Amino acid sequence: MSEKNKDVISNEDLLSFYKESGVDAALTDVPIDHFNQAASLEPQLNQAHGIPYYKKISPTIKSHTLAPDNPDKTQPVLSAVEIAKSAQTLDELKSALLSFNGCSLKLTAKNTCFSDGTAGSPLMLIGEAPGREEDIQGIPFVGKAGILLNKILASIGLSRQNVYIANTIPWRPPGNRTPTPREVTLCRPFIERQILLAKPRILIALGSTAAQFFTGIQSGIIRIRGKWLTYENEDLQIPVMPTFHPAYLLRTPSQKKLTWMDFLEVKNRLNNL
Repeated sequence: MSEKNKDVISNEDLLSFYKESGVDAALTDVPIDHFNQAASLEPQLNQAHGIPYYKKISPTIKSHTLAPDNPDKTQPVLSAVEIAKSAQTLDELKSALLSFNGCSLKLTAKNTCFSDGTAGSPLMLIGEAPGREEDIQGIPFVGKAGILLNKILASIGLSRQNVYIANTIPWRPPGNRTPTPREVTLCRPFIERQILLAKPRILIALGSTAAQFFTGIQSGIIRIRGKWLTYENEDLQIPVMPTFHPAYLLRTPSQKKLTWMDFLEVKNRLNNL
């Protein structure tokens, strides 16, 4: 391969990089007030797609409730809710997840990645979905991204043994693609129940999918990282720190400094518990 070709990346990789960086519009020759455009178009777009429109976003994020839909589509979701609620321990929840067949991702995945670390730890980290190595071993964050996560934890005096780790989606999407909204909805009851049973004092959302799970907004992680949010689920109110996914840091090492700052914020909060 020539030196010139080494610097060439595919359109797919470039679009993926833009998405993870929060870029959602191209530049034009004429200045455009996108804020006014978004304010006027969002209600129309949402109504066209049957999505509720909210004028303001609260910094406190509550557990989602299901809206009426086609019975054929809602049945697996309702089943997931009932199955997850029936679990009284994390072991029961893991068994319930292993027996749940309502999500097609399970059919293509080799393993279910439920958790790693120590349940009951004050800090819980939630990623997006398993990658290739995670799918093979059935453990979250064991590939190159996992090695980097171990180093990040060590930088604030922690290790996998004194934190609890899980994923928003427990099964690897084919080709490591981004999980669809439908897949996130199907898996939501299980991760929400997992948080409820683990009872962490602080949450870290690693990557856009995990951050969107807590915020309910479709923004790039760059826009919300480093800002404390609050996750509410039944009687729990847990502070959440969104930050970059380790896999993103492997592709964009320049963002490691910001991630380290986010973890220092978490360390300070842990020290004040």
